[in-house]
Amino acid sequence: MEDARRQISLSLLKDEDRIVLDRLREFGDAWIVGGWVRDVLSGFSPELIADIDIATNLTPDEVKKIFPRSIMVGEKFGTVIVRIDGRYNRDYECEVTTLREDGGYSDGRRPENVVFGQEIENDLARRDFTVNAMAIELNGKMVGNDKANGELLDFWEGEADLVSGVLRAVGDAEERIGEDGLRVMRAFRFLESGEFGLRNLDSDLSNAISSNLEMLEMVSKERIWSELGKILRGHHSKEIIEKMHDHGVLDKILPGVSVNLEAHHSRDHMVNLALMCSSENVDRSELSERLAGYLRLSKKETSTLFLLHDLRGLELDNSIKSVRRFMATHHDQSSRMMILEYLSGAGVETGEFESCYQSAGELRAGNAPLIDGNLLSSLTGIGPGRKLGRLKDWLHRIQVEEDVENRESLISMMDEIPWEEQEFEDWPVLSWP
Repeated sequence: MEDARRQISLSLLKDEDRIVLDRLREFGDAWIVGGWVRDVLSGFSPELIADIDIATNLTPDEVKKIFPRSIMVGEKFGTVIVRIDGRYNRDYECEVTTLREDGGYSDGRRPENVVFGQEIENDLARRDFTVNAMAIELNGKMVGNDKANGELLDFWEGEADLVSGVLRAVGDAEERIGEDGLRVMRAFRFLESGEFGLRNLDSDLSNAISSNLEMLEMVSKERIWSELGKILRGHHSKEIIEKMHDHGVLDKILPGVSVNLEAHHSRDHMVNLALMCSSENVDRSELSERLAGYLRLSKKETSTLFLLHDLRGLELDNSIKSVRRFMATHHDQSSRMMILEYLSGAGVETGEFESCYQSAGELRAGNAPLIDGNLLSSLTGIGPGRKLGRLKDWLHRIQVEEDVENRESLISMMDEIPWEEQEFEDWPVLSWP
């Protein structure tokens, strides 16, 4: 291992980060580690840089004494969520972890025991990938120092891997993956490099993933979904999903689910999950129930999958009446965009529909029916029941399709529909598509 150091500007640190670093270093040592280092070296714009993670040789109890508002979320493993004094930013939080030297990983997820250490090099040696195993050793005070900098600690050539676009394990890939099954999912997540492109798996890491797929069985479904969701939010989710499929990962985490590798992804993780499953021929109830079990989806996520899966194979009606029903049945903008992104990703030509939607304007009377049941009963003589409800629905559909503005206009249109002649079970209702 080569200890290569160079000066790194710390101008992108938040004021609160500087306060925490300086306070910790009054009592011990502290280093910036993990994603912040990786993203700064990658040249990410400030808004895309990960929140700071800090390593220290202070124990969790000592950190808590310095920052009394802190939360001891993983004291056994040395992790504290530091919250600073309310005089500054009361909402600010950062993760501070005591230097560690792990024991074995008998459960494939957590080390059997954790020994707190003093050497940053030993702590970095236990991390997963070289691009995540770099640290910055600080020079001088941070608060009020416009030229604050530090020395890069890069014992495993993580910066070189960033430059070459390679994801490589720290040390032996088989050992790293064999220690913790979640690293399989994390490996694919860290292939994402945003606007800078897609990283490639080092051959040793690729082989280690393929030969350790059983490790995924030791990872909670919630953690699997957390990592998969992050992958599906990325710029290159389609390509990464293809790589996961090639390595057999999708068969392990979504057993028996047919995965569509041809769909074009969006940046919405739920749209992309639905697109992945769009070649499944099971109905929406069965699919949403199966995926909810595999990934521990929330009720809202399950409902979204239920909605989108029912739209596969849709022949889109581009008429203004269809667009208005679409707007009335899906009230919020985010839901509408999600549906359009799903249809577009599934290969449906949405251009004409979207153009009509953009020029339509919101419904003049809003989404609520202009005529209630009591008024409709007095006008028609139909008593309360299914027939009255169906007629109300029919009129609501007319109201939406014709963009009727007031009750009087809608009442006058009752003479134009054969509500007295047809069986009410055949009457149209407001729906889309």
